[in-house]
Amino acid sequence: MSSAAEPAVLVETDDQEAVTTVRLNRPDNRNALTVELKVALRDALEAVADDPSVRAVVLASSGKAFCVGQDLREHAEALRSGEDGAIGADALSTVPEHYNRIASALGTMRKPVVASINGTAVGAGLGFALACDLRVATAGTKFATAFAGIGFGGDSGLSGTLAHCVGSSRATELLMLGDTFTAEQARDWGIVREIADDPAATDAAALALARRLAAGPTLAFAEIKEAVALGTVSSLRQVLDHEAAAQARLGATEDHRNAVDAFVAKEKPVFRGQ
Repeated sequence: MSSAAEPAVLVETDDQEAVTTVRLNRPDNRNALTVELKVALRDALEAVADDPSVRAVVLASSGKAFCVGQDLREHAEALRSGEDGAIGADALSTVPEHYNRIASALGTMRKPVVASINGTAVGAGLGFALACDLRVATAGTKFATAFAGIGFGGDSGLSGTLAHCVGSSRATELLMLGDTFTAEQARDWGIVREIADDPAATDAAALALARRLAAGPTLAFAEIKEAVALGTVSSLRQVLDHEAAAQARLGATEDHRNAVDAFVAKEKPVFRGQ
């Protein structure tokens, strides 16, 4: 169990193997993405991306959830923080300032990144996992896009990476309907490479995979990573730009604000197309 006194993100380096693990460390909050956690994760990933001594990276989490996405209580407060009923200035800036930079660091760093998914991955948490190159998950882990449930589209590159993994038809279904899917389904769909029995085994499998990659031709891996990204309909940067603009538009709607308030109040949202 961690506390707020501990770092929001832990950076664990295995110098001998040239592998660094970047670990979300707010398990009591299921690694929900507060500003504190987003800033710490963004800065840690950008630093690792620029460190030539690191040859492979593991993205992991403490506790029983990988990441449940945006902390909607904090987001609801930000939405209400403007004067005269206006949306707070910081409510929608988090996509370009935090989510886009995190997903971009994961997806474009010139070294392989393995996600160790130890439990629930929802919203931006799923987006971060899919921005990694390879994924290992704990048996029974639940995944969901979740954005449409609060009147949002998608962010963290999920609109592109999910379609790249499972095809546009299934990605559209998952983004629109928000249905939960399991680690076993994710493996069958090609999202997850390997399923482990428990979180400790998941971390061990992810680290073993990262060590294998770190011992390989990382310059070639960087070129493979870039070439595969070029094979998508749109580049990650284009997707991130589109998502950021869309979230800014949707964030200003009554549907989104009312849905966030309903979530916090544990009520069912009502959407009116406004």
